[in-house]
Formats: sequence, structure tokens, C-alpha cells
Amino acid sequence: MDAQENRGQPQAKDEHRIRTDSESSVDSLTRFMLPSLDGSPPKIVTLDEVSSMFKDLRNMELAHEIALNPDFKLQQYEPPSNSLEGAIKRSVHKAFWELLREQLERQPPSYDQAIRLLAEIKEIFPQLLSPNNERTVAHINEVLDETVIQQQAERGVLDFRAYANFVINILSRSCCPARDEAVAKIREIEDVVDTFRSILELMSLMKLDMANFMLTLARKEIAANSVEYEKQKFSKYMREYMGNGYSFPATEDWLQRNRAGSNADETIYNAYIQLIDYPADKEFPELLRIDKDRFAGLSWRAQRLILCASLISIAQSTPIISQRRENRLELSKQLDIIVQDVKNQEQVATAIDACYEQIRAFVNQALQKEQLPAMNDADQAALKNQVLKLGNKASPVPSLMAKRLDGYVRVALRSNGSIPPPPAGFVDYQEELVAFIASFRRLVSYNHAVFGEHFHRILNKTMAMEPEGAEASPAGDGIATGQAQTAKP
Repeated sequence: MDAQENRGQPQAKDEHRIRTDSESSVDSLTRFMLPSLDGSPPKIVTLDEVSSMFKDLRNMELAHEIALNPDFKLQQYEPPSNSLEGAIKRSVHKAFWELLREQLERQPPSYDQAIRLLAEIKEIFPQLLSPNNERTVAHINEVLDETVIQQQAERGVLDFRAYANFVINILSRSCCPARDEAVAKIREIEDVVDTFRSILELMSLMKLDMANFMLTLARKEIAANSVEYEKQKFSKYMREYMGNGYSFPATEDWLQRNRAGSNADETIYNAYIQLIDYPADKEFPELLRIDKDRFAGLSWRAQRLILCASLISIAQSTPIISQRRENRLELSKQLDIIVQDVKNQEQVATAIDACYEQIRAFVNQALQKEQLPAMNDADQAALKNQVLKLGNKASPVPSLMAKRLDGYVRVALRSNGSIPPPPAGFVDYQEELVAFIASFRRLVSYNHAVFGEHFHRILNKTMAMEPEGAEASPAGDGIATGQAQTAKP
């Protein structure tokens, strides 16, 4: 590589070595955050640990999440800004870059910090490149040879900018298309210290890209094998910690509450249906707890569907809605938009008030378009009274819609692949209904494939004293099962 002469002799190496803990340190660049899977704090892992997880399926929760959540990705780890770790990180970063700049501005320049930075960049590159890029790695090792760089520094001919350009060129050929803009911006930076700072930031993002690329490659294999893997891990847990006993009281209680005589399979089927609207005063089944948030998300999707179906049913009491299909469809879309963010009971009342105002305004506008008189005060009061009653799940309209959805889910859960037509009241929300039932069925099928046999053992234990002739169904009957599929609430 070409280099330019530098006047004078290099300074003695009297500075204490300073490294950043995330931007210029290989160890920290390999740290990523696994999003919380069960409400617990997120886990911080290294790239090697990520690789091992994907390769060996050693982490049951991670395998489960990857198999069920197509959007699951690793995230860049950043300590909280107000934490001690965050304060130390900022302080060390600042000291590192300030020392680098101060050394380069000396007359003659000192390259101690620059040499260490180039050495660390050299260490990082193999982690950003796929294994078949041996020639590129060899070229990087040749150009970023520490002995050669040290000799250039001692002779005062080290061209730090030239090395920056070399690194940028390698990054431009190695990064994903989404990072091309970032590379272009780095090329425009004139200050060499700011250039290397941006290079380290980009390499950190590329490390994240590589980790998620590894996840993508592993996803299909994990999805294909995760059920058997989880069954093995669960069996091992039972042998080592439970002594083949049954110490899952919430799971047992959940199954017993849904007993259907001596038919174990029907009992399990009813228990799965209850997960759509699980009692708030009951502990969630331990064996399904890893998916508690996902089932809760699906439960609120069901509640929103019931609310929308109830609203549009009430709105059809006005002929301008019931007799004009285009009006009904448009109002259905508007109501769906209003309730789509409802995720807890406190938000229901506010959403219902907003939906009443939307229905009232829409109906009056539709009447005006056809040069018909607006709703009188009595009609508006009656409409408001009906809509506000929807806040009570036991009131007639939502109760009816909940029963219809329950019946629909029961049929769909037992069907093999096909999805039945929507029940009355849900026709205008067919797309969301199909997406909901597909996600619920996949989630149930996956958990049944893993724990179905154990559910039967729990029930058979309690049914042992049933009269002769009452036979328990084998695991798997009644629930449409299949390979692990992705499901997202």
C-alpha cells in the first residue's frame, strides 16, 4: 500500500492502552440482546453463543420462539442510558476517541492507538464474512498485518487514511444492500477519526446482520425439529426434576375445569378453547406459560373481532347501513381501525365511545348524501344506548357474537387444513378472522404436539378410578396437528 513520508520520529509508547467496550472491542461487538420470551429480562449473548444456540438447539425457549414467531430477531444491545454501565461506556468511548485524535495531531504523529484500532478491526472482519470468503480474509490479514503496520509507524510513513479507505472498500463489498447508504456516507467524511468511529458503528450493525442471517438459515431446520427437541427436553426435565411425577397444579386444574366425562381428548379440546378467554382469577397453565403472552394477544384479537361484529350488527339497525352493502363495508373498516389498538379492559370503554361517535357521524353523512333527514334525537339516543351496552360482555349482542366465534373456533380447530366460512356477523371481518384462527390453530397444534401426551397422562391418572368401559382417547385425536408452523398474535 502506498504511504506518504512523515517528518520526525514517533513518540514513545507512554499512554495507557485504552479500548472502547463496544465500538472498538471485539468482545462487546459480539454482544446481542435476545428479546424477552416470557416476561423475564432480556438475555445478553455473544455471537459464538448465538451460533451454538442455532446449531445445537440448546436453548428450548429460543427454539420455541424461532419456530413460532417469523418476526423474531436479535437486537443490538445497548445498556440503559441512565445506568452505571451506560455511563462507563460513554466515558470509555470518549477517552478512546479523544486519545486517538490527540495522538494523530501530534508533531510527529503517534500511532499507538491507531495500530490497536486496526488490529481490532482485523479481528472483527472474520466474524462479518461467511466462511467461504477465505481469499478476502487472507487479503485483509495481509494488508492489516500488525508487523508491517508497526514498521510503517516506526518509519513515520503510516497512512491512516489509506487504511480507512481499504476497510471501507471491504465493507462495501461485504455488507447487505440495506447498509450501502451508510457506507456511502462514511466515504464522505473527511475527518479520519470520525471516519473510523463510523466504521466501527457500521461493523457493529453488520455483526447484527450476520447474527440474524444465521438465524434465518437455521429457522427452517429449527421449525422442522423443534417439536421433537422440546419433547426430549421436557422428558429430560421430568426425569431429572420431577421423578416422573406430575407437579404442574395449574395445568392439572386447567384440564380438570374442562373435564368432558371420561373423554380425555374432548377435555383437552375444551381446555384449548378456554385459552381464548382465560379466566383472570385462574393461574395460567405452567406448561403453556412460555406462550402466555402469545395466547393473551390472540385472546384480545378475538375480543376485538367480537366487538367489531357486535358494533356492525347494531349499526345495521339503520336501513342506510343494512340496505347499502358499500356503506356497511366502509363502516366496518373504520370501526376496525378504531379498535385495533385495544389490548386491555381499560381501553374498551374509550374505544366504544369513539365507535359510537363514528357510527353516528357515518350514518348521518350517508343519509345526507342521499338527501334523507338525519337521525333524530330519539334514534341517536337508542343507538348510543345499544352501543354503550357492549362494554358488558354478558349483554345480549356480544354474548351472541362470542358464542358464534366459539363455535367457529371449535369447528376450525378440528378441521385438517380447511377453514370454515365465517359465522353470521363476522363476514365483513373475514380476513382478520382467518388470520386469527390460523394463528390460534398453529399455536395449539404446536403445543399439543409437544405436551399432548403429558396432558393425557395427567387426565388418565385422575380417570383411573372411572367405571370400566370408559376409555380414554389416545393423544392427538380431535386436534388438527402437523409440523411446527409459525404463529403470531
